[in-house]
Amino acid sequence: MIREYSRALTRFHKVLDIFLVVLSFVAAYQIKRNFVFLGSSSGLSTEPNYYLVLLLLVLLAPFVFRLAGFYQSYRTQTFYQIVIRVAKAVVGILAGVIVLLFLAHEANVSRLLFVLFGFILSIMLMLSKSIVYYTLQHYRAKKYNTRNVLIIGTGFRAKRMIKSLQRQQGSGYQIMGYLAPDNSKDSDSETFPGNIKILGSITLLPTILLEQVVDEIIFAADLGNIEFINEYIQFAEELGINIRIVPDFQLEKIMYRPETASVFMQEFAGISTIVISTLSQQHGELFIKACIDYIVAGVGLVILSPFFLCISLAIKLSSKGPIFFTQKRCGLHGRTFNVFKFRTMVENAEDLKQSLEQKNEVDGPVFKITKDPRITPTGKFLRKTSLDELPQFINILMGEMSLVGPRPPIPAEVEQYEPWQRRRLSMKPGLTCVWQVSGRNNIDFDHWMQLDLEYIDNWSLFLDIKILLKTVREVLSCGGE
Repeated sequence: MIREYSRALTRFHKVLDIFLVVLSFVAAYQIKRNFVFLGSSSGLSTEPNYYLVLLLLVLLAPFVFRLAGFYQSYRTQTFYQIVIRVAKAVVGILAGVIVLLFLAHEANVSRLLFVLFGFILSIMLMLSKSIVYYTLQHYRAKKYNTRNVLIIGTGFRAKRMIKSLQRQQGSGYQIMGYLAPDNSKDSDSETFPGNIKILGSITLLPTILLEQVVDEIIFAADLGNIEFINEYIQFAEELGINIRIVPDFQLEKIMYRPETASVFMQEFAGISTIVISTLSQQHGELFIKACIDYIVAGVGLVILSPFFLCISLAIKLSSKGPIFFTQKRCGLHGRTFNVFKFRTMVENAEDLKQSLEQKNEVDGPVFKITKDPRITPTGKFLRKTSLDELPQFINILMGEMSLVGPRPPIPAEVEQYEPWQRRRLSMKPGLTCVWQVSGRNNIDFDHWMQLDLEYIDNWSLFLDIKILLKTVREVLSCGGE
């Protein structure tokens, strides 16, 4: 999933918008000064100091952009709203700078320069916003960058939340349905807009969270009236699922205190909510992490392509079967995807697995054998050097994986997870992880899970860099299995 790190993206858009203001003014200045098609209107006097005009524009623009509502989430805006905000911002900037220049007794600024500047800035801003808006729309239409939302409640607050989400087409929020907050209410009689399904009562919440992909839960009901509410919230927190509460200060009523999650207020679909989240709030660093993922994966595939060709030839010459091995794995919050690896085993390896189950050397739901008879000679070298994992650069470019993160498990393993272990799915899986650089062959399953949760709880960009450097050392020392 293409995570939308709102704060980091907002900073990026602010810098980009200021750059467009500067670029538009410079372009307007050059056109007014040099282009003969303007006839007698071309040319500029040396007074006033146009560097001062540009400085005023740069200082004024951020305030006007914020007042115009420029930096609201693209999930919650229509294209028409974006057009109106751009128009308001351009008019506001022009009006503001004219007033400031008047107060500074700088009355000789070319009016045509301002007209050209306003026209060019409008085009630049609309082009920038349109590219981002329609790119996000395109990916969300293809079910990328979407978030599955489960709503708890059947009353006014729940209906208000559903209507608010449905008004924002292309937001990427998929309403799975709603759960009645108690068993006594005749939930079937409730009518909801847009044919939103009732999935049952809140007693089904643990089952739904374990069996389906849920990114966020929204409690839009009186929490004080929900039996076992503390247990439900604690269970969702254990799984690493985002929790939103439509207040009035419901968290105080139930006196719940999260063990690992942080609590903060955040606007969601135009409604103020209390958020309980186990995810890192270092949005700037997470945005940088995502950028590094795409850059390294893209460059890596290009640079390593001759090396990939050599490995492909070695696999083909040493055993029958395809070059790549694909397997269904679980990603963020249990989403399934096909992971790519260079094939290191015989063609019918999966069929032979059942006969080798009794030789499994690892506890828990995973399956590993030190001297696995299914591994080919070439495969042994690839595993020893971890080179078999390199095709997962493709998964990273597809947004399914990251360079660093908990390794993606197979669905059969996830089915056997205890609830606390499922929280490792709350972060995008990685090409490498703490487990792989901490003596993976000698770590039991529970310790492995604990290492992943510690990584999630203590995540930082520096920690990722540290793990990547250790991974390079591990590959060069052939420390794989």
